[in-house]
Amino acid sequence: MSETDIEWPWQYSFPPFFTLQPYPETRAKQVTAWKNLILTYCQKTKTYVIDVREASQFPLFNNSTINRKLEHNVIVSILTELQKHGNAAPLDKAKNRWEVYWHTLEEWASTIYEYISNRGMQNTVVTLYELTQGEDTQGEEFYGMQQDVLVKVLRVLEKERKCEVILDDEVQGVKFF
Repeated sequence: MSETDIEWPWQYSFPPFFTLQPYPETRAKQVTAWKNLILTYCQKTKTYVIDVREASQFPLFNNSTINRKLEHNVIVSILTELQKHGNAAPLDKAKNRWEVYWHTLEEWASTIYEYISNRGMQNTVVTLYELTQGEDTQGEEFYGMQQDVLVKVLRVLEKERKCEVILDDEVQGVKFF
């Protein structure tokens, strides 16, 4: 899906949406709208990493039609709010690069394990490539998942003793139990 297929909410065309509002009630609604928009956008475009330094090139944060951009510090504060709910995580100390999860890692883990269980694939080894790029997973929501995010999701399952992640030079895979 391309960015032109995104159904932007009405706020996206409202210039004040791109300026952090001073009144707490208004600001809370604005931040909630931004959080929903970021998650929807990332889901529709299969975006797993946002680099805040490049945000002005992202249609998500830059509405050229009304000549408005969301400021760097506001983007970071909204991503920090998403982090509180398990929907984002900074990749560096400066909080310039962020992973965004439209499903939490636990929700993704559940989805992947359900897929494995429904196909009777416990006690088999699956490569990370097969899991996210293979023919059999093309219709699945996790198809195309970035490998770094996938490994984090699989680590959740590993903690639950539902799999063992195998990351060595020869094999990049996972054995499901």
